[in-house]
Amino acid sequence: MGLVKAMAKEMMKEIGNKSREFYEFVLPPVDMYLDDSKITLLIDMPGFEKKDIKISLNKNILSIQAWKESPSVKDHQMICNQRPNIIDKKIRLPVHVNDEDDSISSAKYSQGVLTVTIPVYKHGKEIEIE
Repeated sequence: MGLVKAMAKEMMKEIGNKSREFYEFVLPPVDMYLDDSKITLLIDMPGFEKKDIKISLNKNILSIQAWKESPSVKDHQMICNQRPNIIDKKIRLPVHVNDEDDSISSAKYSQGVLTVTIPVYKHGKEIEIE
């Protein structure tokens, strides 16, 4: 029975590692909202500290990088570890953004959600129809 239990723990550990690698590749989930002057992104990043999150904008590509220490497990054995320890995601924004240095007008991290607001660039001039 001890061998079966050890094999089951090892299998769960491997499944957890593969799941974590998958989540690190596809996460974080992102919602985008667009209005006339800005695009707002809500990015779920629970478990990360604000100081460990870096964001940058290059044309219409938003880069998000974050990392955290793996939890220390001195008193117990890790059986499953699916939560991501790193995030390295590039998001292509579906709009043209201002190319100014201050184009990210705000970024806030609260309760595991990163909110980024970026002004959008309007092309052309609206023509009123009489």
